[in-house]
Amino acid sequence: MEMQKIRGKGLKGIMIFLITALALTACTSGENGKPENEAKPSATTGSNNSGGNSGTNEGAEDGPFVKYDPPIEVSFVRHLSDVVENNVLGVLKDETLENNRWTRVYEEELGIKIVNDWVVKGDITSDQYLQKINVTLASGDLPDFIPVNATQLKQLADSGQIEDVTELYNKYASPALKEALLQEGSSPFDAVTLDGKLMAIPMVEASIERSMFIWIRTDWMKKLGLQPPKTMADVLAISKAFTEKDPDGNGQPDTFGLGFTKSLWGGAMGLEGFMAGYNAFPNIWVEDASGGLVYGSVQPEVRTALQALQAMSKGGQVDPEFGIKDGSKVSELIAGGKIGMQYGEQWNSIYPLQLNKNVDTNAQWQAFPIVTESGDMAKIPLKFSTARFYAVKKGVEHPEALIKLFNMHLEKIWGETGDFGYYFAPPEAESVWQLSPVTPYPLKKNVEAFRAIDAARKAGDMSTLTGEAKTIQEKMESYYSGSKEGFAVWGWERIYSEEGSMGITDQYDKNNQFLLEKFVGAPTPTMVERKATLEKLQNEVFVKIILGDPIETFDKFVEDWKKLGGEQITKEVNEWYASTK
Repeated sequence: MEMQKIRGKGLKGIMIFLITALALTACTSGENGKPENEAKPSATTGSNNSGGNSGTNEGAEDGPFVKYDPPIEVSFVRHLSDVVENNVLGVLKDETLENNRWTRVYEEELGIKIVNDWVVKGDITSDQYLQKINVTLASGDLPDFIPVNATQLKQLADSGQIEDVTELYNKYASPALKEALLQEGSSPFDAVTLDGKLMAIPMVEASIERSMFIWIRTDWMKKLGLQPPKTMADVLAISKAFTEKDPDGNGQPDTFGLGFTKSLWGGAMGLEGFMAGYNAFPNIWVEDASGGLVYGSVQPEVRTALQALQAMSKGGQVDPEFGIKDGSKVSELIAGGKIGMQYGEQWNSIYPLQLNKNVDTNAQWQAFPIVTESGDMAKIPLKFSTARFYAVKKGVEHPEALIKLFNMHLEKIWGETGDFGYYFAPPEAESVWQLSPVTPYPLKKNVEAFRAIDAARKAGDMSTLTGEAKTIQEKMESYYSGSKEGFAVWGWERIYSEEGSMGITDQYDKNNQFLLEKFVGAPTPTMVERKATLEKLQNEVFVKIILGDPIETFDKFVEDWKKLGGEQITKEVNEWYASTK
């Protein structure tokens, strides 16, 4: 996939250095693919097996996996989600957030003891966590390593409270970490580079996981003699047939062609994929023909897509009450066999579609690629997913320890010394990896797992599978066995089988179909003030248009959007974009 341009001249130099270093590493690796002189993590606690780099004692060379001797202590702040509290710590009785397999491996193999300044129950987006982190930032009493969003990062950098980690990252990040964090381009680094300085390590989230598909009930398609869609005209024809030709066979006009929620957007039952069929990309900033950035929601292609949705609504193909139904309510319709098509991400077969399978064992859903009006390959919009970054408090004695923790987490799951089942997905507690305060991962790990499974499938030899691919294949085999337990993992089969959604992601990736969001900086001043109001206006207008308001309402919305702050936001966004070139 095409790499976005690096922000600032300073980071351009950094990234050129990193890429060159990776190329040189590949040329000087031993037979196992690892650099011959790289300090590797040890399988024992007595030595780090680092090719002579035995510690941080005077005279010894430090490196990505070198153990501190004597040990050091570093502090974090944490949240304790319900998943971790109940499904991990509630199952693994000998582990706590302070003392677990991850804290132990960091202490035993890196000499880093982790302490938590505070722990708040709830998700990272919960009010309790957000309130606590804001109080911490305001007080200035920071932990050594602190998770922040883009706005908080800028505030800390402007006030001189955090370290520039540019040189530290160059020196201490392992080749595997550098490669993993750049798998989708440089956007995560753009987001944390201020005035040419790397001010945090991005906790990169895979945008590729937000790829969109058309999920269609193929048992209904088969019954009605329909073929998979190749154009948007086909999509509309399938929707019409699902509405008018009684696909459930009950003699009642009670089915809808397309399902989506009142919020309009999201990873399940959203409209991003439908809009992409008309080359419309709402809610993200994209580059126009002149090389500037424009907001997708106010482009004429969105008007065309809304007009198509309005026609579907008038034809009874959309639930007339969608404007008051959230995801759980639309999921109920899907479970009850009243909806035949929805747009969403690769995991939709696990939820909400598994609900339908549980009720009707004959129901079958399949993911299909996004299609366009013309039949040309669609651009698949990927909203920038990385929203959390780790900053280092100014004056910390060992700022590089954060990067070593990142290195070790990646190594212990996906590296040569790792144990995927123990550190990532033991059967009794599959979310055990969340016990670590830092959780980097290869961004293409799921599509790579599919590729491994597909290669083994074609070779007729599943014994070659290891790690995540092996675990996924075991889930699918459980489903194929016909057991009651296996039936519950039908959703996994719909993702990783030959006709699964991840196979489409594989093709999207190989065909360079991804359209990455271009604005990845901190919210601009006018965004902070006006974004919520503009988003509310947008969704209210779009819902009304779908339900029958004149399409000219969209034109009025665009004018209002510009007047109410959109024009100024566009100016600020383009000022930021110009600074990245």
